[in-house]
Amino acid sequence: MASQKIISSDSHIVEPPGLWTQRMVGKYSDRAPSLVKGKADDFYVDGKPVGATLGGLTAAGLRFEKPEDIKLEGKITGVMPGAYEPSPRLKDMDQDGIYSDLIYPSVGLHMFSAVEDSDLVRSIFAAYNDWLADFCSANPDRLKGIAMILIDDDINGGIRELQRVAKKGLGGAMISVFPRPGESYDQPRYEPFWAAAEETGLPISLHVGTNRPGSLPTPGGKDTKITPSGATRANNEHWVRMTLCHIIFSGVCERYPNLMFIQLEHELAWLPFFMGRLDYVYRERKQLTPYRFKAGAVPTDFMRRNIYHSFQEDGLGVRDRDIIGVDNLCWGSDYPHAESTFPRSKEILEEILADVPDDERVKITASNAARLYRIQ
Repeated sequence: MASQKIISSDSHIVEPPGLWTQRMVGKYSDRAPSLVKGKADDFYVDGKPVGATLGGLTAAGLRFEKPEDIKLEGKITGVMPGAYEPSPRLKDMDQDGIYSDLIYPSVGLHMFSAVEDSDLVRSIFAAYNDWLADFCSANPDRLKGIAMILIDDDINGGIRELQRVAKKGLGGAMISVFPRPGESYDQPRYEPFWAAAEETGLPISLHVGTNRPGSLPTPGGKDTKITPSGATRANNEHWVRMTLCHIIFSGVCERYPNLMFIQLEHELAWLPFFMGRLDYVYRERKQLTPYRFKAGAVPTDFMRRNIYHSFQEDGLGVRDRDIIGVDNLCWGSDYPHAESTFPRSKEILEEILADVPDDERVKITASNAARLYRIQ
């Protein structure tokens, strides 16, 4: 591992207040997210907290030194410079042995689930995408940004933003892991977006915690604030499982063979059972899966061709890599979040890949992500 270029398929920035929100223009500029400081800082939109859990987003390395000090609540002053400035970011990557970072938002992840006004979210995301493109321009070979795209009730608007960020050189685009209530990604209305994504060549990311408002159950009813719990955390792959079923069973991957998806931060060990269920339901419950694939294909054929999986430390998943598809696995550090492997990524990789042959190690830690994101 010492001489190999390692690519982190899942890293983050912590968006600094003002540096990206000031790019919002037009009628939504006065509704830009704002940082409200207090005992715990948070971003607010339209007077409501986003729930950005700044403590959990800024605690890289603490798990190795003082895990008992990790708290969800935090202060913006706790954000490490590498989370929002390119130069210290590259130094942190060098320290951790990382050649290239695929960069996701931190606060922006919460915007998917916390802000219902679709037009406002689009304005927020466009400003963020512009700032992210500038951030990555400091070293385009090593900093690869993932744009935020909202589809909702304006598919064409989502397509325009997808095409715009592709021209800006961003490496991929993320949509909500599950859409609005009553909708699912097997509906024909999404077809133009899938076609546009295939044409741009940008992989589409399905990141944990990005449901649109209303699709997550709340214990106190519709207006209750969504709060994390042990139960939801332990089952967080539920929504991506549903979305992968909708995408594959409806033939999206067959119609768009060069459209690639990557699911992130759901880990791996659930995949062998899930993939078995996909094929079983397709074979045994034809009335529930009326779309029939050509040439005798089965759902797992598309799982192995079109779906990638980003993980951190899932030893069980690594053990079952032949079932999942070793060509589909991409490791990520989750820098600078509390669960990040920074600054011990190489050490942890040596542990979880101890029994993995060298050629497969290269795939998992570098070449799969390089192929997906066209990294030289």
